[in-house]
Amino acid sequence: MQLKYDVIAEGLRFPEGPIIMQDGSIVLVEIERKTLSRVMPDGSIEVIAELGGGPNGAAIGPDGHVYVCNNGGAQFTEQFGLLLSGPAPKDNETSRIEKVNLTTGEVEVLYDHCDGHKLVGPNDIVFDNQGGFYFTDFGKTFAETRTRALGNVYYAKADGSSIVAMENERLSPNGIGLSPDGNSVYFADTLTASLFAYDLKAPGEPKLLDFPPVAARLVARLPGEALFDSLAVTASGAICVASLVHGGITQIAPDGSYKHYETPDPLTTNICFGGEDMRDAYLTLSGTGKLIKCRWHEPGLPLAYSA
Repeated sequence: MQLKYDVIAEGLRFPEGPIIMQDGSIVLVEIERKTLSRVMPDGSIEVIAELGGGPNGAAIGPDGHVYVCNNGGAQFTEQFGLLLSGPAPKDNETSRIEKVNLTTGEVEVLYDHCDGHKLVGPNDIVFDNQGGFYFTDFGKTFAETRTRALGNVYYAKADGSSIVAMENERLSPNGIGLSPDGNSVYFADTLTASLFAYDLKAPGEPKLLDFPPVAARLVARLPGEALFDSLAVTASGAICVASLVHGGITQIAPDGSYKHYETPDPLTTNICFGGEDMRDAYLTLSGTGKLIKCRWHEPGLPLAYSA
């Protein structure tokens, strides 16, 4: 099904991580531009902070600041009329979780390692109602050595006091979100086009499956030419995953059934919900540098600490 939408802004440099603000603006990152930016209702764009590296997922925290997953940077090329993200550059910066003051633009690094291991490529983030946040580390590909460092999923406190890994390494964790009851954490794996879930026994503590004895259970896996990016959850508990290659949003039910909604950009990377009825959906079309808005067929789930 083809989505009907309005273009809110153009000329963005690989936008991701949209956040709907109370004044009607949209705060997002521009990965290639290396900024946290604000899109005003009239479509104009202003820079909030110069972050360097590769700012990726973003979310409002309990203190009203924006928490950003910074992947350290990537090489970008323009092909087929699209801006494409590639492997890490030679001058790859330290990957980190940053906190940005929206008023002053001040940037603070909260985390750059866990248990003595450096973060590789933080990607997406979601807060729970306990003041902590889950975030994915996508890992990273290095062109010079033709190698890939694996990623993981983490839980951390917003005050910088604690960070734990949910399990051992994962291939390429990307989008992340919480179920409406807060008892499960969903994450999308990009390279396998798979949606997984951690069922929680406490914040940051996943239950182990009986067999095999791992923490993440498979919810759905798409066949064919597909890759997964960021995600958002609806009020009914469906998981809306931004899908690459066959660009658009793939809405997946908790039982694994799914339906795809097409956009014209094969690099559709993010979706977020807002508006009075939570049916306004904002999508980032990263390849063509656009932020678009459409009406979703059901309400999205309100995020902790969001507008």
